[in-house]
Amino acid sequence: MRLILTRPEKDARPLAEKLQALGHEAIILPLLEIVPRRGVVIPAAQYQAVCITSANGLANASLLDGLKHTRLLCVGPQSAAAARAAGFTDVTAAGGDVAGLTAFIAGHLKPSDGPLLYLSGAATSGDLEGRLQREGFPVTRVISYDAVSTTPQDLAHAVTTASAVLLYSPRTARLWVEQIERSSLAHHMLGMTHLCLSQAVAAVLPDAWPRRVAAVPEEAAMLAALESLEPSGEQE
Repeated sequence: MRLILTRPEKDARPLAEKLQALGHEAIILPLLEIVPRRGVVIPAAQYQAVCITSANGLANASLLDGLKHTRLLCVGPQSAAAARAAGFTDVTAAGGDVAGLTAFIAGHLKPSDGPLLYLSGAATSGDLEGRLQREGFPVTRVISYDAVSTTPQDLAHAVTTASAVLLYSPRTARLWVEQIERSSLAHHMLGMTHLCLSQAVAAVLPDAWPRRVAAVPEEAAMLAALESLEPSGEQE
């Protein structure tokens, strides 16, 4: 099956390799570029944990020195792998999404043990900071990168030759819809399956666009949903 990958280039390449190993052909068509912010400073404090909701929270390597032995909490295995690769020694993946990570933190950490450091992009979904604050935790949010929208090259060719597109975030789904409508390609979407990481991603799409949603918000579940498709990419 020919698949469109909308993730940033760095994230899309290892995913493309996984898909090729499964017998699929991947078209890397990034809708976002991750740009580390310059001049960012983390306020000095005794943080009990670092929190990220995306591996991109670790993209600004200049911020990570001095944090490697602080407990790191993230939503899923891909972020956990990126944290370990970055040198973090105490990594926990929990919850699968922002709500699940909040519940894990509320059940396993105490607000009195110190503030939490949240490394994020400028645009986020799920409001981890607000959720944690409502649970009584002091949170320092540091915007470490920007996810800048890009105009994909060869969009029309990709759309007319692929069977499915993988969408990992509500923002990416919104950008996908915008690009498709701006390019007058919406009629092709009725024959394309949209593989969505979560219901929140799927909710952004027009009702008529076919979609499959991962059983849990993890890449492994996305790939399982992919394997459940008919070879043509059409839904029953």
